[in-house]
Amino acid sequence: MSPLATSDPGAAVGIICGGGVLPFAVADALMHRGRQPVLFAIRGAAEPARVAAYPHHWIALGQFGRFMRLARGAGCRDIVCVGALVRPALREVRLDWLTLRELPKIMAAFRGGDDHLLSAIGEGFERHGFHLADIRSLAPEVMLPQGALSRREPDAAALADIAFGLEALDAMSAFDVGQALVVIGRHIVAVEDIEGTDGLLARVARLRAEGRLRAPVGSGVLVKAPKARQDMRLDLPTLGPRTIAGVAAAGLAGIAVIAGNTLMAEPERMVAEADREGLFVVGLPPREAAT
Repeated sequence: MSPLATSDPGAAVGIICGGGVLPFAVADALMHRGRQPVLFAIRGAAEPARVAAYPHHWIALGQFGRFMRLARGAGCRDIVCVGALVRPALREVRLDWLTLRELPKIMAAFRGGDDHLLSAIGEGFERHGFHLADIRSLAPEVMLPQGALSRREPDAAALADIAFGLEALDAMSAFDVGQALVVIGRHIVAVEDIEGTDGLLARVARLRAEGRLRAPVGSGVLVKAPKARQDMRLDLPTLGPRTIAGVAAAGLAGIAVIAGNTLMAEPERMVAEADREGLFVVGLPPREAAT
């Protein structure tokens, strides 16, 4: 096996491409840094019209052998995984010969939480000679910076909610529950589950519509932070215009996320929409520095 695990700053980068705009933002950032992105677009997830603008190959979930053959042929030493992907049922996975060899490990990973599954995927790449790279170092410009991005900044009540939310996320981290929650008046209103952040915000909006959430509109915060043992190469929190729309619909005051550990989708549009809605968007110091 060739020693592909040694990262080369001039080599192509393989992007395992899920849904949404983030894979293409990462690809553009890599090109600006003199790296050649090669997209390995996942059928049923990646957007064909956007994928066509970049060097690419199509793969199905479970085609590890096909991916590795194509990635080696393209000279991809570094691999990153970007974009939305719903955790599949086993019956939806197309098994090629290499996947069949890995099947016992895959079955064991499905019995754990998301962190366990993602760690097993990462170990599989490394075991077969690839370097699973960290987007934070390859393309730092797509990461949310520290400080307020919006015109509005959090007031004292919002800052108290943010601090309370971070404490709660720290406490839940060991249970692999989620990366986000909504806090209003130092009370946890909702916690992210399998529906993701969009579902969390829709739930809060529904509680308001049903009269079960009586806090004033314009109060409360969406707080997002990675879990303590989260593999940041595979599962970074994300923030974009859709999140802003969800926060506005939920009647919250704004969003607080960990700076440098959160991917931004369409940042200019995101900030413009936050300003239009009168929301704050703030990047918090890394948790080690904040505690």
